Amino acid sequence: MSSDDHPWEPPLAGTEAEHLAGALDRLRATLRWKADDLDAAGLRLRIPTSTLTLGGLLKHLAAVEDYTFTTKLSGKPVGEPWDATGWDGSNDWEFESAADDTPEELYALYDGAVERSRTRFAAALADGGLDQLVHTGWPDGRHISLRRLLCDLIEEYGRHTGHADLLREAVDGRVGEDPPDGWRPVSGAYKLTNNR
Repeated sequence: MSSDDHPWEPPLAGTEAEHLAGALDRLRATLRWKADDLDAAGLRLRIPTSTLTLGGLLKHLAAVEDYTFTTKLSGKPVGEPWDATGWDGSNDWEFESAADDTPEELYALYDGAVERSRTRFAAALADGGLDQLVHTGWPDGRHISLRRLLCDLIEEYGRHTGHADLLREAVDGRVGEDPPDGWRPVSGAYKLTNNR
């Protein structure tokens, strides 16, 4: 198995930070593969027992990426492109409003958020490592570490990647745990990383 065929694979033997970032990037790639190359109808398809859509998951996770690596990391406002929407993370706006967005807008929103997150995480890691405390914390004043912030995002992706499995299978029957050998995104500008 070549790393060129599976760039989303976590390292075989890396540092803790490399393994955690690699696990997150594997989930990002899997989610992106599940949502890739769909038209508006495919991104809006719902299964009867849920209001979730692949487009809603793309928009939600884009918002989570930006919120995690701005507000939770440093306490800064989430910024663009979210400021113009009035989104503050307190409701399901991103899930519901995705039906109004084109596939191109949804892919660009998600892909841009992932790139910003990778850059912000790398800068934070270089600035203080996984043990550093970040802005987010508990009401009693305790703060979480960068490690915990990253683990929480991995958990969020794990939950939603499972949702994406069910939704994509309902759209066109695509199944599988990981992207197939050599997969590259058809839609948008998502960049695969080589974590090895």
